Amino acid sequence: MHDLITPQAILANLKAGSKKQALQDMARRAAELTGQHERAVFDVLLERERLGTTGVGHGIAIPHGKLPGLERVHGVFARLERPIDFDAIDEQPVDLIFLLLAPEHAGADHLKALARVSRLLRDQGMCEKLRGSDSADAIYALLTQQETSHAA
Repeated sequence: MHDLITPQAILANLKAGSKKQALQDMARRAAELTGQHERAVFDVLLERERLGTTGVGHGIAIPHGKLPGLERVHGVFARLERPIDFDAIDEQPVDLIFLLLAPEHAGADHLKALARVSRLLRDQGMCEKLRGSDSADAIYALLTQQETSHAA
C-alpha cells in the first residue's frame, strides 16, 4: 500500500452529506496530490459511478478511474464522520472510501491496485480498526501495516 497512498492522502473525518459531496472532497485532495485538475478527477469518478456503483457493500466504496497524465496509481482514503448513501450493492450506507486513480493506459496495474484494496477492506477486523481511528496517522499506519508484517 505504501506505493498507493501517502499520509497526505488520508481524510480521517470527512464531513460529507452525500455521495457527490464525498467524491468532490476526495477529488479535491486527489487533485492536490497528483497535479491534475479537480474537475477532471471528479468527472472521471462520476463517469465510473454512472456505469455502476462502486459501493461494494459492508459500508465500503472503492471509486476509481483512469486519467491521462498520471505516472502511477494514486490512492486517497476517507473515513466519513457519518455514513452516507452511496447506492451500494447491499443498500447499506458507506463510511469508508478508498479512491483509486490510475494512468490512462495502466491496464493490469489498475486492476492489481483494485484487487489489493478490495482484499484489504474485505477484512472486517481491519475495517473496525479503521472506523475506530480518527487520526490520519493512525489510519495510514493501519492501511500500510499489513504489508510490513507480511513481508517480514
